[in-house]
This record gives sequence, structure tokens and C-alpha cells, in this order.
Amino acid sequence: MRRHVWAPAVLLGLVAAVLALVLAMSGSPNGSSGDRSGDRSGDRSDGRSGPRPGGGATGPARDDPELGWGFTHTQFSADSGAPDAVARARKLLSGQPLPQGQAIMGWGAGNPEPSPGVYDFADLDRRIAFIRSTGSTPVITLCCAPDWMKGGKPGAEHTDWSLKSFESAPLARHYADFADLAATVARRYPDVRHFVVWNEFKGFFDETRHRWDYEGYTRLYNLVYEALKKVDPHNRVGGPYLVMDSYAPQDTQFASELKGPWGSVDQRVLDAFAYWNAHKKGADFVAVDGAGFTRDDRALPGPFTALDKFTDVGRWLRAHAGGLPLWWTEYYVEPEGSGWSERRRVAAQATAMIAIARGGATTAFYWSPQQTTGPCPGCLWKPTRLADGGAALPMYGLLSRFAEEFPPGTRYGRGESTAEDIPGVRVLAGDRSVLVVNTLDRAVRARVTGRPVPLEAYEVRWLDR
Repeated sequence: MRRHVWAPAVLLGLVAAVLALVLAMSGSPNGSSGDRSGDRSGDRSDGRSGPRPGGGATGPARDDPELGWGFTHTQFSADSGAPDAVARARKLLSGQPLPQGQAIMGWGAGNPEPSPGVYDFADLDRRIAFIRSTGSTPVITLCCAPDWMKGGKPGAEHTDWSLKSFESAPLARHYADFADLAATVARRYPDVRHFVVWNEFKGFFDETRHRWDYEGYTRLYNLVYEALKKVDPHNRVGGPYLVMDSYAPQDTQFASELKGPWGSVDQRVLDAFAYWNAHKKGADFVAVDGAGFTRDDRALPGPFTALDKFTDVGRWLRAHAGGLPLWWTEYYVEPEGSGWSERRRVAAQATAMIAIARGGATTAFYWSPQQTTGPCPGCLWKPTRLADGGAALPMYGLLSRFAEEFPPGTRYGRGESTAEDIPGVRVLAGDRSVLVVNTLDRAVRARVTGRPVPLEAYEVRWLDR
């Protein structure tokens, strides 16, 4: 959500320059398609014998449906850039492997099947190889679809990266073809065990009926689910990757039972979830995404208290999903054009992660923004296209520490703290550590685990239990 998909970088340099400018000016993490740099020696099979396996492995396949805290690769990421910077980023990510997500088309990957039975996995190979090199768990998002599955022309030269085309769903007559592509991807990367079907219901909104075409999505999902399980029954498959959009409390047009001071989740989204939940062939986890703010970028009742939405939505999903593990495949805390400092941004992320954990999620992916040069708000590491890139930034420090201290299975408590009684201070106490966040723009003094803890404005503090 709130990001665009642009043309591959092999197009005119002007396009790349415009893309970099747009990304640099964006206030929220924007993804995009087709950074086509790097090795182009990937398989281009005619499909008769099938493409060769991608090679390499992350070690023993991990098929646990609860992965913890990680991030998703977008257009520009740590797999390409200045050699020393790439090596630095690889070393950083190898120090504490975090699960890493990658789409099969877009967000750094080109068209995987430009013509029926003709494959080009060069970009996806490069990304998966990088994830493998860090010892991390790879997760593949099965989105988006080649043009010929959407009514376009076959052939790499006809790939249309415009937003309208890219975000189109496969035509119903090509659902089985997309499932075959998903199976091909699974066979190519046999060490990958985790697959998310599609992304945000892209192309599945029925403009005539003004609601989601959840019947169509569920048919696609079921075909993909069965295809992946046929490749390997240990493959873990989930969906529906709905955006849990919400509206302000006074906006009642699409109001639902899932509500709070932050607003109300769109009833049409809940209808789509209910249909998928009732008619799916199976699922190993439930995947959703969403933002703490409303559809019109309002954070209610305030920028930090709005993030309680993640707790309320998570608990609702857990109650309705029959105990399936809950994944947040994307989560956003910062409205467009916020003007926040990095210190405030990190505090907001920490607050959102606390809310997500309290809502029962055991897997969550930070939508990792990356740029080519200059300032990189919210980035995990310094851009690897800079000679001195690849070094950790404050957001990576938060994400990696949170993943280390609060893995799946953590038992959460109050932490013997008076901090939660102080407006604006959030606390998450785990088995070993306590995370304390001051969401105020002024210093406060709290008492945590029996100790006085002074907190500066927007400070994120870790304490040993």
C-alpha cells in the first residue's frame, strides 16, 4: 500500500532519474518494480523440460509457520550496488538473520514468465541468492502476474510496468497458469518453504458492485495452494494479504464491528476475509497488511494512540481464523508528509511493533525502503549504491533487537512497571528484556521493573529483566 511500481531500470536513464527523485521525495516506504541490473544469465527455458533449480541453499529448510520479525526487499536493496557496500550489508544481515520477503515480479524482480513456458528468473535468482548468503529464511510473495495472463501481449518487450497494468489480476482463464508459475517457482527454490498468495487483492476490486471480488481471489488462492502443496506438502502457504483499511469514527458508510478510537475497519474488507476464511482449501497462516492511520491519512486519536489499531485488528483476526498464526506482511505508522525526525519515526515503529505483538502476531515484515543516494528516512541500512553504504541505521537496530528479544513463543507481561500508567509511555516485557518507549515530545520519568527510568523525548530504551 502507498507505494508505486515503476518501469525497469534498463529503460532510459531519465526514467531511472525520475524514479530516484520520486522515491527520495516520498514520506512513506515506496516499492517499485524491475531493477534489472546485475547478472542476466538466469534460465530462459522453453518450458518443455522446466527451468533448472536456482542453486544454493539457506541450510535445512525451515517450515515453521511462525518466523518472527523481518523485512521485505523493494526496488533497490542490498543485493546490488558498490561491492564493498554490498559486502558490508551482507555481513550486517548475516550477524542476526531475519526473515526476508521478495515478490516474484516487481519490487526488484523482472517478469518471470514473459511468454507462456518461457522463463526469466535472473532477478529473482539474484535476490534469493542474496537472502541465502545471509543465512536468512526466504519468503516469496506470489505477485504479480505476467502480462499475457492479464490480457496483454506475450514477450519481454511487451511487459507493461505502468501501475494500472502491473496491479491487474490474472484473468480467470489464466488462474491455472498462474498456479503453474507458482509451482515452477517452488520447484526452482526447493529450500523456500513460505509463500504468500498475491498482494493486497490487487486487481480484484469489482467496480460495478463496489466490493472486492473475493470469489475470484479465493479461486486463484485455492489453485495456488494446491499446486504448492503438490510440489512439497511441507510448503507453507497463506493469504489473503488484505489491507485492513479503516475510516474515521464519524464515517459510517462502510462501518463494521471491528472498531476503536482509531476508527472502523472497512466492512467490505471483513466480508472478503470471511469468504476466503470459509472457502479456502487450507492455510498455514493468515497474512494481512495495514496502517495505523485512516484511508485519508488521519492518525486518530493521535499519531501514537492510533497504533492501537494493530492490537485490535490482530485480536479480531486471531479470534476468527481458527488459531492460525498471524502475519503482518506490511505495516505502516507514518502518514504521508509527516516531517518526522528519525528519532520520532523509530519511536513510532517501536510502538507499532508492541501493538502488533500484543495483537497476537508472530511474524511481521517491515516494508524496507531503499534509495540510491542521499538521506534515506526509515531505511534499515545506508544505501548500498554509496561507496560507504551498507552500514546499519537506527531502524535496523530496533528491528534486529526486537527480533532477538521477542521471538515467536515469547510470553508477554507488564514488566512490573508503572510506565504504562503514564500517558504516552508504552512497555513490552518479554522473557528476558523490557522495551520502553516514550511517545511524547518531552522528557518523562517512569518506574520499570522497580527501577527509576528517565526517558528523553521519543526515546526507545531496552532494559534487562
